[in-house]
Amino acid sequence: MSVDKDLVSVQQARDLVEAAHRAQVQLARFDQAKVDAICEAMARAALKESARLGAMAVEETGFGVADDKREKNRFASEDVWNAFRNLRTVGVVSESKDVVEIASPRGVVAGVIPSTNPTSTAIFKILIAVKSRNAIVLSPHPSAAKCINETARVMREAGVKEGLPADAVGCMTSATIEGTEALMKHKQTALILATGGIGLVRAAYSSGKPAFGVGPGNVPVFVERTADVGVAVQNILTGKTFDNGTICASEQAVVADSPVARQVREEFARQGGHWLSAAEADNLAKVVATPQRGLNPAIVGRSVEVIAKMAGLSVPQGTRCLMVDVGGVGREHPLSMEKLSPILAFYVEDGVERAAARCFEILSYGGMGHTAGVHTRSREIAVAYGREMPASRVVVNTPTTHGAIGFSTALPPSMTLGCGSWGGNVTSDNISPLHLMDIKRVAFETRAVASKRPARAGEASQVASVRMNAPAPPQQQPAVAAQGGRINREEVAAIVDRFLAGRGAEQQQQQGAPALHTELHASSSPPPAQPVNEISPNWMDAKSSAAPHAEAAPTAREDNGGGNGRAAQPPSANAPAQSKPPAPGGGAQSPTNGHKAVDFVSEDDVRRAVQRGEKIYVNAKTIITPSARDIGDPAEVFAKI
Repeated sequence: MSVDKDLVSVQQARDLVEAAHRAQVQLARFDQAKVDAICEAMARAALKESARLGAMAVEETGFGVADDKREKNRFASEDVWNAFRNLRTVGVVSESKDVVEIASPRGVVAGVIPSTNPTSTAIFKILIAVKSRNAIVLSPHPSAAKCINETARVMREAGVKEGLPADAVGCMTSATIEGTEALMKHKQTALILATGGIGLVRAAYSSGKPAFGVGPGNVPVFVERTADVGVAVQNILTGKTFDNGTICASEQAVVADSPVARQVREEFARQGGHWLSAAEADNLAKVVATPQRGLNPAIVGRSVEVIAKMAGLSVPQGTRCLMVDVGGVGREHPLSMEKLSPILAFYVEDGVERAAARCFEILSYGGMGHTAGVHTRSREIAVAYGREMPASRVVVNTPTTHGAIGFSTALPPSMTLGCGSWGGNVTSDNISPLHLMDIKRVAFETRAVASKRPARAGEASQVASVRMNAPAPPQQQPAVAAQGGRINREEVAAIVDRFLAGRGAEQQQQQGAPALHTELHASSSPPPAQPVNEISPNWMDAKSSAAPHAEAAPTAREDNGGGNGRAAQPPSANAPAQSKPPAPGGGAQSPTNGHKAVDFVSEDDVRRAVQRGEKIYVNAKTIITPSARDIGDPAEVFAKI
């Protein structure tokens, strides 16, 4: 019997996300020490297996060099972890006199993993997710599913030994396009980390979820006339040939300043670059680009020898990179695009201004926002060049491959590089645990707000009481609140007291105890006055005492009074008249169908009415909080009587 792979993949995505969600609830409660112990164990396990996982990746995908894959795995498990080891991700993470910052995890992260850097990207995303107390579910590229799943298993088992919930790290074994979309769009997926092609990144951004997408990198490098040409060429070849050019920050084109162009050519030839003739370049272009002018995946991450054989070229033994003079940029020049293999396009321009314009053009053809490089002895020229580049990272005098990811620069070490608005990404940062947390800020007043109407003794407590229930602005105040242009504070306070008392009575009735609201509010005299710009020190207690009534689950008993803001129901035809409970809020009896108008309506009351499909009966004297009105008016909950 045939099996529908898409259905299997979709179901697997759903199951993994739901399990991860449950695990993340536990993970979110861990303290900093436990989170760090788990990450430490996972990083050590990935480091120990870095060579084996790298070899698995090459064997499964055919991309890159096993030893370079090992080094990328080492970077992700050691350098990345060391950089963020002491980062606080639990509780208060920053505090000053005026602002206290509190970290909160996002939830379940959907991590989409590419085939070019499968194991190192998986290591990286798992570490930064768990460090920030998120669960993660990986969607592996189908051609690298085995090595990615093995990476997740190694790290999961190490984390579980330190207390990590097992389902906090999940990985799909059957990842199709439909399954990946189901993962990204699942209601319990909180955030997407998407590394892959343009189509995948666009799908992530169109999922309706917050997403950090990573665009392609058609990286240009300018060799300026003051550069140490020998060192510049050495760095460019080091970056370009590392793992056969599979890192998207690897150099794709060299722009040589005309006074040193000849020297640059000679250095490339001396250090292992092989220059192709025009005819050879045409043959190469035919295997690099598809008829639709896309990149041929068959050449990605392949060695010089394999690519040369595919193109029918003869190259000297020891050739490290194929060098091609390219006459322009765009669809008519296939070798001007991102090649992700040991192939370099070459241009010559005179001066910084023209070179920067050419580099801008190269970035615009498939690399916007990613990375650019420059080799120069002048700091001023490096900065001037950087100003002109639509790139999130401009690395100087270092391989762009290593500089962009923070290996050879002071940039945050990362295997996921944002391309900013240039590349259609939400950030231009190197992604880190900081991007996987929400930060709550507790902000204290630093400058008093002037009031045109200062508080008067005897009124403050009443104003504060009304304030706690967020009354409408003056122009929306009901008639009961104003008489002759003045607020009738005594009546407002009395209504609020009756409202709170009614809720107390209701709770007691639900618990089978006698109503106590008459005892709680036996005195009709107002409470002691306090300044209007201060909140009673017991406001938290007052709020918490009211909260159980506001949040109590609906019961089978219907409240026909509605005086406490609950939706009113008409009396049952079979119920005796004396069985009707009195109106807790003291609502006036309306002649309309026996319904009574309520005195006070809160947001909670409206939500309950909407859920039950009921109406709330109000009149000109009913106080409705702004938040209640915002919800109730569109839902047509209020019935005026």
